[in-house]
Amino acid sequence: MNSTTSPEPTGPLLVRVRAVMPALAPAEQRVANAVLADPGGVAAMTISELAEVASTSETTVIRFCKQIGVPGYPQLRLQLAAQSAQESVRPEVGGDIEPGDSLADVVGKVAFADERAVRETAQQVDVDALAKVVDAVVKASRVDLYGFGASAFVAMDLQQKLHRIRRVAFAWNDVHVALPSAALLGDGDVAIGISHTGTTVEVVEALEEAAKHGATTVAVTNFPRSPLAKTADLVLTTAARETTYRSGAMSSRIAQLTVIDCLFIGVAQQVLPDARKALEETASAVRGHRLKGSE
Repeated sequence: MNSTTSPEPTGPLLVRVRAVMPALAPAEQRVANAVLADPGGVAAMTISELAEVASTSETTVIRFCKQIGVPGYPQLRLQLAAQSAQESVRPEVGGDIEPGDSLADVVGKVAFADERAVRETAQQVDVDALAKVVDAVVKASRVDLYGFGASAFVAMDLQQKLHRIRRVAFAWNDVHVALPSAALLGDGDVAIGISHTGTTVEVVEALEEAAKHGATTVAVTNFPRSPLAKTADLVLTTAARETTYRSGAMSSRIAQLTVIDCLFIGVAQQVLPDARKALEETASAVRGHRLKGSE
């Protein structure tokens, strides 16, 4: 059965704010933007001052607090102050890449953003949901993986990993193949849809088709209230921040791969020692395609 409500955002406060941003009302989004733009500054504001900065009402600020799992405005200020203090100890060298940045600046910003995506994804991942996905994949007779664009590479990576430990998995990046495949799934099968935004139509359609035939459905997305998340039985979220030069291509993929690697290791742990034997056999199969002396 598909989930009727979206999972609550988890992890550090600012990660939760970004996660729910697309699902907020316009006035609530203005509050969110003010919080993200200057967390430390907002921590020092009264509720009236924040409402004025966001061109909205105090009631909207309270609604925003509840949307991100904070009981009220005093608690929001406390959490913002605490997170701002933590960030000040670890100054950010990141930010959006500017046209005038030197190549050294680009390297620093990309490396920082990717490291932050992995760290924040790990901080907010729902381990209970991950355990349920691991269990479903271990028991599955077949796993379908749907990913398009940059997410297609992530789907193919998981397919390759699962195949190496004798799990039957197929990654589809063509909707005309994904939908027929989803229609052939049934009870005991697993369908995993991967989309950073959670709004990729083809992925949502494929997961809906799999659900109609009784498969356990899993969403891997950055936004827990997205259409893809609402379609799935289980949701695994990432915490990547996309920027102008990197939209849909880099930090989101790093974050997705972090979740995928955790899923794979969880499955491999459950099927040892067969997984170890399979990995050894598959490594041996390709060993002849390496240059001599390279090992």
